[in-house]
Amino acid sequence: MIETERAGRTFKVRGAVVHAVRDLSFRIEPGEFVGCLGPNGAGKSTTIKMLCGILTPTSGRVRVAGLDPSRGRTALARRIGVVFGQRTTLWWDLPLRDSFELVRLLYKVDRKLFQVRLDELTEALDLGGFTRTPVRQLSLGQRMRGDLAAALLHDPEVLVLDEPTIGLDVVSKAGIRSFLLRVNAERGTTVLLTTHDLGDVERLCRRVLLIDHGRLAFDGTVGDLMATAPGQATIEEVVTRLYTRGRAAPPPVEPV
Repeated sequence: MIETERAGRTFKVRGAVVHAVRDLSFRIEPGEFVGCLGPNGAGKSTTIKMLCGILTPTSGRVRVAGLDPSRGRTALARRIGVVFGQRTTLWWDLPLRDSFELVRLLYKVDRKLFQVRLDELTEALDLGGFTRTPVRQLSLGQRMRGDLAAALLHDPEVLVLDEPTIGLDVVSKAGIRSFLLRVNAERGTTVLLTTHDLGDVERLCRRVLLIDHGRLAFDGTVGDLMATAPGQATIEEVVTRLYTRGRAAPPPVEPV
């Protein structure tokens, strides 16, 4: 469902070429729930943007749902849903339900199917109390639930989440985690989650990818990850150890 093959992305920064992502290869099968970890600047967001077609790889190959994201953005948009935790896709000054109606029009979803799906999501995410409220007046937790609903209204095969629980309280996090597990289990939606919250990984993901310095540093189950450290280390300690391994080496930079 998601595949990268020696994918790379470079940027020119102050007269030098910086490799944000380099030789990145992994494959995610349909129905998997995969967590993607990495320190700030590791290349996670660049990878997500290549998968969504926002950025074009400068080397290698990327495929999502069998499509080249950068060349087939319109077709791909109908098959994936995307949520960026720090940037809403909702219309700021409109009531939440009006944002949903605009999503229906953008994706050309049949009105009857849309209403069935909206009713399901309203119940699952407990949206009923604030669908008439302008998005700008929603709490962070309410807005995030609205973003999740908007991303799923067209029933995508793939859901890409970039830090969907950032800044949320414990109760809001628990509700969103429970919902995501249901989406994955009941609808078979493939989920790729990038996060700094290791609690998300422990509770949601069967598999973990670690990206550091733009490269894949680890790919395996949470159990495999824990087995890389002796004794009773916590997942936070294990991940920190992997992050700092070779941390003295700077990211690859080449003169222009």
